[in-house]
Amino acid sequence: MLFITVGTEKFPFDRLARWINCLMTEGFIDEPVIFQSGSCLYQPTGVEVKPLLRETDFRNYLQEARLVITHCGDGTLRQLDRATTPYILVPRTVHFEEHVDDHQVELAQALELLGVPVAWSLGDLVRFIASPCCVTQRIFSHAPINQLCHDLEQHVTRESLAGELALSALTSYQ
Repeated sequence: MLFITVGTEKFPFDRLARWINCLMTEGFIDEPVIFQSGSCLYQPTGVEVKPLLRETDFRNYLQEARLVITHCGDGTLRQLDRATTPYILVPRTVHFEEHVDDHQVELAQALELLGVPVAWSLGDLVRFIASPCCVTQRIFSHAPINQLCHDLEQHVTRESLAGELALSALTSYQ
């Protein structure tokens, strides 16, 4: 059984729902799917849709699933960090109006450096489903979280510096 969860954001995550529908239609997924749909407007066919789950049901699906495909929400990540089920992250992005900013993309980039599988495309999901890999370390234990904070700090500093340089170039050009 696959467990797919998109969280409880008010923004739909239809891109992931369409990817799942495509994988089911093309036969890459041929097992039962529980789809926690949140506010998705699009529903994949052939899946058991549950808009919201009680926490105990959520934990049970995490334990029973062969694989988990999830958005990059910190609450879900903390629960996955305690489970042994292989999982892959699909970060929401502001580009597709799936969130107010790209913090999930930034978090996914940092977690990917720690060995957490991330699907940046439909092809990444196909490869993961065919050959799932487990995260070998607890990412929210002390050492990895320090590395994660360091990576995020470096990323934010580079982005801020790039933004300041661009602004400086623009203002000096006027």
